Amino acid sequence: MILDQNMENSTQINGLTPTKKKDNGDTKENLWSEILGEVQKQGTAKLPSNKSVLVIGDNSSGKTSLIAKLQGVEDPKKGSGLEYAYIDVRDEYRDDLTRLGVWILDGDPGHLNLLKFALNEKNYAHTLIILAISMTTPWSWQEQLEHWMKVLGDHLESLKLSPEERQEQKQRLVTLWQTYCETGHDDLDQSGSPMKRSNRLSSVDDDLDLMPLSDGCLTANYGLDLVVVITKTDYMVSLEKEFDYREEHFDFMQQWIRRFCLQFGASLFYTSVKEDKNCDLLYKYLTHRIYDLPFRTPALVVEKDAVLIPAGWDNQKKISILYENMHSCKPDDWYNDIIAQPPSRKTVSNRENEVQTEDEQSFLARQLQMLQQNQQGQGQQQTRSVSPMRTPQSAGKTSPRTPSSGGSPNKKIDPKITATGTPSGEGVLANFFNSLLHKKSGTTPGGPNSLTSTPILNRSNGTDGITPDRMSMRTDAAAELDRLSKSVKKDLDFAPPSEC
Repeated sequence: MILDQNMENSTQINGLTPTKKKDNGDTKENLWSEILGEVQKQGTAKLPSNKSVLVIGDNSSGKTSLIAKLQGVEDPKKGSGLEYAYIDVRDEYRDDLTRLGVWILDGDPGHLNLLKFALNEKNYAHTLIILAISMTTPWSWQEQLEHWMKVLGDHLESLKLSPEERQEQKQRLVTLWQTYCETGHDDLDQSGSPMKRSNRLSSVDDDLDLMPLSDGCLTANYGLDLVVVITKTDYMVSLEKEFDYREEHFDFMQQWIRRFCLQFGASLFYTSVKEDKNCDLLYKYLTHRIYDLPFRTPALVVEKDAVLIPAGWDNQKKISILYENMHSCKPDDWYNDIIAQPPSRKTVSNRENEVQTEDEQSFLARQLQMLQQNQQGQGQQQTRSVSPMRTPQSAGKTSPRTPSSGGSPNKKIDPKITATGTPSGEGVLANFFNSLLHKKSGTTPGGPNSLTSTPILNRSNGTDGITPDRMSMRTDAAAELDRLSKSVKKDLDFAPPSEC
């Protein structure tokens, strides 16, 4: 007691009062006040409404279908230029609802000037980037990724951001990788609590012994949360059947894309909207990175078409496990030497070709022209069928014969006469008369000289050059023919009926 009294006196002399017990009480009181303040703050706080997602990638990479799947829309409508949509986000613990804005940039290079509306100085710190590439064209992955990361880097350089803000965002990304830890089974029930999330974030500040980044990690730090999404992984079956892809091809592709994501500090998701693979997990991961909502799924690397690698989990040692299945290629081989573009061939597009409608008047004018051409063709065909210009063969078969303009109207035509290679009707008739004259010369006293003196009639010169002797011979021949015809007729009239 004497010792305690002496100590109390000494403290009074030095101007000090004993406050040990009082300090302990104040510390406990301050701790409870701090806890109650945090609970009240977390209870009244709501999900921020200024967060957004920017989706970039080439055309036909599945950007619109992916966002429609995250929205729960079954019939997506594709736009052009810069599209805007939103995704409903709900915090089950707080029973709070907000909307996450989504910008979808067209893959056409002519629309890159619209990037400033989706990513600018105001929303730089509140934007997450999704870079979509398709499994249908794995040979173009390197070209697409390098192109879009260059576009993104050039755009960030053009933003008027302060050096302090840029450095703050870069350091935030480094800290995220250094403090990453997989969710354990013991904290699954409490991980959704705002207090639990607050304690987890505050523990980062207390941990001064942060692990250094692994080799090749964040060598290109943009200060943005980046998620690389491989779409249409259901096409892997077609790659195996049509292009003879094997397991080592897919392992080579995975190790290459994982090293690329490690370089930029990006997450990696293999998704398939058609088969609904990893789409729900992608939605939960986005809300986890943007709103710090719980995400309990660890990394998935077993299924080749459903890979999931969150930011901070991967490193070169884990990637090297894929090297064991690569026999015909090496990890350092040039990407397009292993995953080469197949020979060009006609590709079947899923989209139907756009039909261009024709002007109504143009269509009717073209139809009228076709009808007029058909009518003219039919008229010419009918004209040809009755045309008088026919071949000699058809004329000899169909047209009636008419006597020559220089012949006699009483002249008879031999029915055996044809139109090909035979003498004219006048020459045949002259031979007939000559034969009659030959028979007559054998019974008349003309002698053999009468045969040689009988001329052969030729109508080629008409009646020119006919002497009186020749005219008399013609008269005698005509008289003989008349006599013979009358005698034959008389015999037929008086013949008995039995002879007929």
